[in-house]
Parts: sequence; C-alpha cells; structure tokens
Amino acid sequence: MKDLKPDALWTHLHWLSVLAEQGSFTRTAERLDVSKAAVSQKIKELEQLAGVPLVRRTTRTMQLTDAGQKLVEELKAPFSEIMRSFIGIRDAQGPLRGRVRVTAPVAFARQQLVPHIIGFMRRYPQVRVQLEVSDRLVSLAAEGFDLAIRHSDTLPETHVAQRLCATRTLVVAAPDYLRRHGTPDTPQQLADHQCLYYPRGTEQPGWAFVSEEKEAQQNMLHEASPVTVPVSGMFATNNSESIRDAAIAGMGIALLPDFSARSALEAGTLVPLLAGWQPIGVFAQNLYIVRPWSAQVPRAVTEFAAYLREGFTDTQG
Repeated sequence: MKDLKPDALWTHLHWLSVLAEQGSFTRTAERLDVSKAAVSQKIKELEQLAGVPLVRRTTRTMQLTDAGQKLVEELKAPFSEIMRSFIGIRDAQGPLRGRVRVTAPVAFARQQLVPHIIGFMRRYPQVRVQLEVSDRLVSLAAEGFDLAIRHSDTLPETHVAQRLCATRTLVVAAPDYLRRHGTPDTPQQLADHQCLYYPRGTEQPGWAFVSEEKEAQQNMLHEASPVTVPVSGMFATNNSESIRDAAIAGMGIALLPDFSARSALEAGTLVPLLAGWQPIGVFAQNLYIVRPWSAQVPRAVTEFAAYLREGFTDTQG
C-alpha cells in the first residue's frame, strides 16, 4: 500500500465520499453495489496510506474523524466537476440512456404515476426507471434518489421543485352507505355520520370546509371563513388507500385526494358529496416534482421530469 500512487486512489476517495453521504457501511455497499467488506477494505487501505484514521467506527454507527471530514469536504468540488464533464459528454451522444430513481406516495404511484412511467420507458427504451413507493419523506441525497413526487405545499429550500399539477380534496361515500344512512347536504350534517379519518394523536378529529361560492367571491381559498365540523367514526388510518377501500365497503364518509378517489368515482363505487363546499387543511393542494440541487442534472432525469409535467394537467380533480 505504501507504494500506491495517488492516481490509483480515485476509487478509494470516491467510496469515502459515498460513505460520508450515506452514513453507514451497509448503505454505502448497497449504493455502490459491492459488499460491505469491500467498502471496509478500501477505507482501511486509504487510512493506511494517509497515516491517520478517517472513520471512527462503533458496532452500530460510523463518524468521520476531523481528518476524514476535511478530506471529504475538499473532494466535493473536484468530484462535482468530473461528474459534470462526464455527464455532459455522455448525454450529448446518441439516444437517451441512463437510470432514474424516483420515490412517490403510495396512492399516487399505484393509481396515476405507473402508467406514465410505462409510457416514458416505451419512448426511451434505454432508460431504466427505479420507483420506490412510500409515504415517508425520504432523504433524496442520502438515499440516492434523483427525484421525488411530493404531495405538499411546503417544500425544502435546499431542493429544486417544479409543480406537477393541482389537486383537490373530495368528500365521498359509497352509494350503499348513503342508501342506509342518508346523504348529507351541509358540512354540519357530517357530525351525524360515520366518518373515515386520519388520526391526529389524541385530538378530536375535525374537517374544515369553505364555501366555493364565497371562495369565488373572495378569489382566495384561505381568505374565506372556514366551517369546522367535529367528526367521528369507527375506523381511522393514516393511509388514503385504506380509507378509500373502507369507503367503498360502505363503512362511512371519507375525505380523499382526487387521485386516490378517481378510479372509484369512475366505476361508480364512490360518489362525490357536498357540492359547493371545498375541504381544506387535510391534504395539500399541489403535487410537485422535487430533486436535490445540482449544477449538472443527467438528461434522463430532466427528460423524465418534463415527460411527467406534460402528462399531468390541472384537471386532476
């Protein structure tokens, strides 16, 4: 190892940078598609050549030493320049190729996103798309994702966000439930119904509505005075697909994002309620495509994002 020339250290230095980003040997090995032992060996060789420890290891965690942190910080700029040059040259040649890793909420991915991904891959058969379906907010950089679809109106300032489409929250129920329990005409009447809701700790659940007539008059949703109705029911869950399935089964009235309710509305297994009233505060009003900031974005990633923006419109509801 003492005879190792600096130009043979590129792999060692790159793996150290990935280790610093991922925060563990296991995730680094998964990211690099190598064994955990191979990562550990590369770091050990680098430490031997440097003459100082770069990583502080315990049975459960790892941390960079001061020397390791200094080295990683100084590597960021040159590695970024190298990747920028390589990606620019690669993307300028021939057909679109590469890999896109994307994460998206469960209901939106299953019911709306996958058909668009299939269409994109048919157009660009040399691009691989890896989709993770999850309702948790993943760390894009730490977990190696190029893009995320976020159903949110509050986005991190450290990311680049492009609006995909507007969404609406709908009040829905199964025809069978309405035959048995009647159809509410006003939000206040929901207090007399079985409602399927998201649990919020120990708080009494409540749904807020604004009159769309007042909204139109005031031209801003948040300026209209909301009507808040306490709701209750025998079933609560933090997953919109589970709420949708319970609503279809006739267990009660539900609030759902339009993309989660659409297929059931088209099939007639759910029907919309409370025309003229818009629920607020439960779900966000927009879907966004989010990516980590980078001076150089692979063309496959930018084309994938553009394809999705073309495919979705503000007619989602």
